Amino acid sequence: MLKIYLGILLLFGAATLQAQQISKEYLLHLTREWKGERFADGRPKVDDALLKRMKKVTLEEAWAVLRNHNYKYQFEGNWQTINPDSVLVGRAVTATFTPGRPDLQTAIDDKGHEKDGRIKSQNAWPIDLLVKGDVYVVDQFNAYEDGPTIGDNLGNSIYAKTGNGIVYEGALRDLNGLKEIGGFTSFFRSYHPSHHLNDAKRALNTTLVGINQPTRIGKATVMPGDIVLGREGGVVFIPPHLAEEVVKVSEVVRLRDMFGHQRLREQKYTPGQIDNRWSDDIEKDFSQWLREHINKLPVDPAQIQEILKQRTW
Repeated sequence: MLKIYLGILLLFGAATLQAQQISKEYLLHLTREWKGERFADGRPKVDDALLKRMKKVTLEEAWAVLRNHNYKYQFEGNWQTINPDSVLVGRAVTATFTPGRPDLQTAIDDKGHEKDGRIKSQNAWPIDLLVKGDVYVVDQFNAYEDGPTIGDNLGNSIYAKTGNGIVYEGALRDLNGLKEIGGFTSFFRSYHPSHHLNDAKRALNTTLVGINQPTRIGKATVMPGDIVLGREGGVVFIPPHLAEEVVKVSEVVRLRDMFGHQRLREQKYTPGQIDNRWSDDIEKDFSQWLREHINKLPVDPAQIQEILKQRTW
């Protein structure tokens, strides 16, 4: 895995703008399915309005759409959480660490200081890039003792920049302080009171080898600009070009479920009629129900109008 990251760095001139980042041109190539707005470095920028709608999407709904497009490795579960009853939605900024290696550490430090004038430690570099609506997604290779790179200081910085939390493949520290932030909805693997060691001459536990590159979180592949959807202890990473489809499918499913449940309570239809493919009569009833309740449903009326335009009943 390390050879892959280093190969990308060498082939595509990583450190021209930010140490450890691939070039804008190569990021555009890797995310070429996305046709919308982008950040200055090429990272896809899914619209804020769509992110807001994404907060009502369930993991099952997102997973089903991605699976239908043959994206089989976009979900990772079994997380510990901060604010477990909240939903995390945002655009991924990725960082990849490896176990510390002094020669690599000093080379990366020198390149970062030379090209970017950086004086901070490596673990702060990706955080400098964060903006509102981002989610910091970190492959910390499950580092535990002397591994945590995020505690309440960096947590407050991340939240101030993004209004979001993190997805962190590793151990956090200062959990009490992180919980006090309030809206820092986050997913992490473990807790340890120690902090990472970042001195190549004395003690070194982690080395940052990638910023906004493809990375792995558990069994999931994550790209910069992916939409992070975290809830109920699981996280799904949605390719930006599929984000709108995920939201629209979710909204249709939500409305159909509401209609079906209401009609079952009214005993207008049997469970067999609702659980199977709907007849034309039920579809007509559903369309009429949408029109009658358009201002009372948990989907924006403008979106319901779009749904109705696509229906023939």
